[in-house]
Amino acid sequence: MDSQLKRGIIDICVLCALKKEDSYGYRIIKDLSPHIEITESTLYPILKRLEGSGCVRTYKVEHNGRLRKYYSITDTGTEKITEFSKEWESVEKAYNYIKGVCEDE
Repeated sequence: MDSQLKRGIIDICVLCALKKEDSYGYRIIKDLSPHIEITESTLYPILKRLEGSGCVRTYKVEHNGRLRKYYSITDTGTEKITEFSKEWESVEKAYNYIKGVCEDE
């Protein structure tokens, strides 16, 4: 899969995980793992990039005597999910065309 397309899909998956509820890194990985392959070394740069673009915000909560960093989706992040969903329709049409043509051979 094209790395840019894959990156965009993983970004949206992370945002969708946060749309369900605020979460922290390990929990996001656990939530997404049944659906996509993701590691800490992949997730944290994505979260940093999403925070930099205003799609998520962070806050810290004490947990077992340590501060845990939580991520929360913003309105900008929610808009990004909506835009992706609209664009995905055209990607799906192209995929169906490619699949149809290549399977007919």
